Amino acid sequence: MSTSDLGTLGAASAQALRGDRASSDREGGRPARARPARVIAMANQKGGVGKTTTTINLGAAFAELGERVLLIDMDPQGSLGVGLGVEPHAREATVYNLLMQDGTTLDEALVATRTEGLDLLPANIDLAAAELLLVQETAREQALSRVVQRLVSRYDRILIDCPPSLGLLTINGLTASDSVIVPLECEYFALRGMTLLMQTLERVRDRLNPQLALEGIVATMFDGRTLHAREVLARVEEAFGDAVFNTQVNKTIRFAEAPVAGEPILSYDPDSRGSTAYRDLALEVLAREPSL
Repeated sequence: MSTSDLGTLGAASAQALRGDRASSDREGGRPARARPARVIAMANQKGGVGKTTTTINLGAAFAELGERVLLIDMDPQGSLGVGLGVEPHAREATVYNLLMQDGTTLDEALVATRTEGLDLLPANIDLAAAELLLVQETAREQALSRVVQRLVSRYDRILIDCPPSLGLLTINGLTASDSVIVPLECEYFALRGMTLLMQTLERVRDRLNPQLALEGIVATMFDGRTLHAREVLARVEEAFGDAVFNTQVNKTIRFAEAPVAGEPILSYDPDSRGSTAYRDLALEVLAREPSL
């Protein structure tokens, strides 16, 4: 597999998405943001690459650092809630109601999780209907942005778990965000979709959200014992450079066990390699963010 498999346009898009931030860092940091919460989307159109796992555990790591964190589920499967011990299909109010019904209050939909400082805005299968209904709405790409604007004063950080597609729900997540983290499984088929994803991020920034930046690409479910995983990671690093986080999240059975217990791996097994990886990733994200 050659580096060209990634597509030069995809790599160029990643550089463009990172470029403004790098320039801002050199000039002493970007201007102070108008809203208190920093909003980050977890996006990758391929399923099974660790988006939900990363959302839960990175959020828990930020909460450990003392931040007030909200996780927003934009996937109709509702896995984010299940992984935190919340049964989303039993909830009367979810993100769907906030998107589609003007009378729903924030407190009706928000859920406090077992992790101190970590709240959840859950989703369930109702959200699948929202993607169809939003097509008929004016400014349909900004529906989630309008919800997020009601929430930013309550939190230090908001993480959005986007569904495994590049449809309207994901576009809403990107439009509402300051930046994007791309969880990437180090295997060939996950790698091939990166060009399309980078092009989508660039189009969203050009047409809907000029402030959108690529926070970084994180290798998930990484198994350094295999030559294939090491080769894929090397190709990604060669193509995308400093857009790739130094932290790698290694495979461990604890990631399968923690959702059964309904809690992040950081509380389920605080000393595990997975917990250490997400704590390191949180610190790396903070180190990359421009000074306010």
